[in-house]
Amino acid sequence: MPVGPGNDTGSDALVSGTLSRLTINPEGTVDGFVLTDGTLVRLPPHLGSQLAALVRSGERVTVAGERRFDDEIHARVVRNDGTGASLSDQPPAPVAPVPAMLRGVNLARLSVSGVVRRVTHAPRGEPDGVMLDGGAIVKLTVPAARQFGALLAPGERVAAIGYGTRNAYGEALQATAFGAPGHVVNLYDDVVR
Repeated sequence: MPVGPGNDTGSDALVSGTLSRLTINPEGTVDGFVLTDGTLVRLPPHLGSQLAALVRSGERVTVAGERRFDDEIHARVVRNDGTGASLSDQPPAPVAPVPAMLRGVNLARLSVSGVVRRVTHAPRGEPDGVMLDGGAIVKLTVPAARQFGALLAPGERVAAIGYGTRNAYGEALQATAFGAPGHVVNLYDDVVR
């Protein structure tokens, strides 16, 4: 479902470019990358370690996938143009689910602030987070993102507190509080800021 004028969603895409950086989810797993032209390429997190082994910042890649938004692609195949090696989106092997008491055990309390570089989207096109100028990724639930529509735009200054990961690939958190710097609002009643 398109989100605003000019968005071409659901069409096949074939793009080539130079990898700027890998992206991670709040659990610290690589889940995509950004090309130097700003294109965001998403992959399922179960392919993260394969992607990290396949490509490095500065290398040229070709991506075949589905265009979700003007500059966001869900990859089906990623090829390292220099080595010819590639990976394709295949369902993960079945694994036992993480016990409820262990979910989130490796997450750290983080706080970030900066200027919104881009807005990220959920599969149906709703905003669900931002990437900041310093590289941090802030994830929001879709209902929480709706509360902050005016702040979810490139160039806006935002701050967030939440739980996530900081590792060699960057920093990402699931926000429990979000807003303009100095005016951060708790998103959940039962979470201490």
